[in-house]
Amino acid sequence: MTETARDRLIVGLDLPTIAEAEKIVTTLGDDVTFYKIGYQLVFAGGLEFARDLAASRKKVFLDMKLLDIDNTVAKGVENIVKMGMSMLTLHAYPKAMKAAVEAARGSDLCLLGVTVLTSMDEQDVIDAGYEYDPHTLVLRRAEQARAAGMGGIVCSAEESSAVRKIIGPDMALVTPGIRPAGAEKGDQKRVMTPADALKAGSSHLVVARPIVAAADPLVAARGILDEMNGALSR
Repeated sequence: MTETARDRLIVGLDLPTIAEAEKIVTTLGDDVTFYKIGYQLVFAGGLEFARDLAASRKKVFLDMKLLDIDNTVAKGVENIVKMGMSMLTLHAYPKAMKAAVEAARGSDLCLLGVTVLTSMDEQDVIDAGYEYDPHTLVLRRAEQARAAGMGGIVCSAEESSAVRKIIGPDMALVTPGIRPAGAEKGDQKRVMTPADALKAGSSHLVVARPIVAAADPLVAARGILDEMNGALSR
């Protein structure tokens, strides 16, 4: 597991165009080394941009949340390995995870199982047809991800402590929904501050809007890094 805040902070490039993403990366410079690219940017040319970031020695978390039949997942993962990505998400369904793990075997790609989206609360989970509350569903999927040989888990920081007990010290525990004190929650329902998330057992924090939508993204990023370093030094 990484030890410095710089290694643990993942800035989410949740932006509509490559030009805006490039501007953020340039603005943040060497202060940030890890970026997340999801659907919004992928469908604006983000896959080539992801390759370019990796070629420039930035780490890239490709947030695709894959879920399909085994062969389709495996073939997708094989090509993502060739792109030089550092992390990839897929929904934490046992068969999909097993197929992905086999496809990524021998590579440096860290596969992350998405448990329950941080925009979902108990009523959302019920409406989706699950018999478990979010916390119980997260823990069940964490157990299944560990059994499948996944590299890590994505969950709310609220579940980090309980999940860490299940997955042990070595698997990555990536938490979105991170908001500095006083920041707007947006569409997230289960959120936590950077310091509290690290204390709870998270290994990597995904921060998007509080940085990319800030008046000064570099100042915002440095503030979060300072908070993280403070938590890690205690």
